[in-house]
Amino acid sequence: MTDFFGTHTGWLLGYVIGLVVVLVVVALVVPILLLAGRIGGQAKRINTGLMAAEKNTAGLKKLRTTIESATNIVAGLHRGRTKLGG
Repeated sequence: MTDFFGTHTGWLLGYVIGLVVVLVVVALVVPILLLAGRIGGQAKRINTGLMAAEKNTAGLKKLRTTIESATNIVAGLHRGRTKLGG
């Protein structure tokens, strides 16, 4: 057995280095993938909240129209009061 390792030391060293490199890469990539999964879950919850906020504030799109209508009504009331002498 000593003779086998003695003549193939380079191969053995290459396999050991390759294995170490693969283990280091796996050790670095796994936490990144786990974090990406958590971020994806949070993104789904954030998107759901934003969709609810959009639905709850949809009426604000017509706020400008409401303000214009109220302004016209107030101006009409003011004209009416002026004509009545008040």
